[in-house]
Order: sequence, then C-alpha cells, then structure tokens
Amino acid sequence: MNFKDYIKWDRMPTTWCPGCAIGTVFKQTAFALAELRLSPEEMTVVSGIGCSGRAAGYFNVDSVHSTHGRALPVAEGIKRANPRLKVVVFSGDGDLVGIGGNHLLHAARRDVDLAVICINNATYGMTGGQMAPTTPAGAKTLTSPHGSAYAPINIQGIVTSNRRHWFARASTFHIVHLQKAIREAVEWPGFAFIEVMGFCIENCGRRLGFLSGHEMLIKLKTDFKLKAGPEGPLGEFELGVVKNDGQIS
Repeated sequence: MNFKDYIKWDRMPTTWCPGCAIGTVFKQTAFALAELRLSPEEMTVVSGIGCSGRAAGYFNVDSVHSTHGRALPVAEGIKRANPRLKVVVFSGDGDLVGIGGNHLLHAARRDVDLAVICINNATYGMTGGQMAPTTPAGAKTLTSPHGSAYAPINIQGIVTSNRRHWFARASTFHIVHLQKAIREAVEWPGFAFIEVMGFCIENCGRRLGFLSGHEMLIKLKTDFKLKAGPEGPLGEFELGVVKNDGQIS
C-alpha cells in the first residue's frame, strides 16, 4: 500500500487554512497506515465536530463524521459491532477533551481498542478561537482577551490514571516520532491516545503575536523535546510514550 491510497484525492484541496497543523498530522497518519499495510477494508476512521473532524471525509476508507463530542462512543460502537476492524479516531482537543471529556474518561477506563489521534491546538479554532480546556494559562483567546486564568487539562494524567494505559505526546514538527506513535497506537490492543501538539494560526496564533504557521511550527521545535528514557511520566514539554500493560510489578 502507498500513502496515497488512503487519501480521497478528488476532495483535494482541503478546507484547512494555509499554515494549519492538521494537514501535517493527516499526511503523517496516511504514511503510518501505509507502513502498517492496512487495507481500507480492515479499518475505519471516526471524527467529531471541529476543524480536525473534517479529516474523516478525506481518508479513503469507510468513515463517520459524528456529532460534537461523540467521536469516542461512535467509535466504540463500531469496534464492538465489528471487533476485527482497526478503528482510528481523528479529532481535536475541543471535541475529544472538551465537549467529549466524559466519553474520554470512560473509553479509557474500559480500555476500548481504539487508536485516538487528538490534535491539540489549544483553542476552539473552527468557531472563532474561544478558550479551550487545553488553553495554556495566560494565553489570550476570543473568550479570554486578558489571558486564561486556568491551567490546561492534564490529558496524560487522565489516560494514565488507569492501570492499563497507552499514552503518547507528539508534535507536528517531530514527524518521525509522530509516525512511530501512530503505528504503535494502531497496533496496541486497547485504548491508545496520542496528544499531538499542533497550532491554529488564524484564530489563535495571530492573537498571540505569531505572523505565520511556520513561526508556530518552529516554536514547537524549540519548546518540545523527546524524552531521553522510557521511565516515568512525560514532563510538560516532553514528547514520548507512556504505557503499562496492566500487570502488577
């Protein structure tokens, strides 16, 4: 299989803004699927509402563009109806962690066999740039013009609070690690969650003083580093994989 086989080219170009990070994650997902040599009949993609959710319509596989916050329960229903399918959830932080936060708690707790790719751009980009659960403290948004007064939600903490877990943090700059994380998530026999640090230039970045998506990409390169070893949780600006097969040591 070639990565091009997983893309509906007749729907190109995408509706994503120039400089948006989502297209990078979409392409790297296609590369990862090609490496796994999954046939389109072996998998499905589910997304929710938001800019990232549009990806469901661009993958050349059976896909579902679900309602806001409901990507995880829809994906779980598909997996339980046909356990042989590899089910990939591709959506954003507002959909998966904000509106769908309760579903995240219980899909992770039940260890449903899903590979979840969450593009974290720290804002509700599609609806104008409102503050999200992932917005860093002090960051200016449409609904926090003087800076967010709250710390961002700890996604790693939520997922890894379960004895058996698989969590990765990646970024749209560190694409080799991102591809590797996607492949591992799809192959992990249980709930696997990838937090992909991305960005929204049009409805977030410009409020913060960035002039282009490239500037935001370089900021990811500067801020985030791969964790040196596999032990322990990831630090705030560390990329890597944290996993536990559920066995008591």
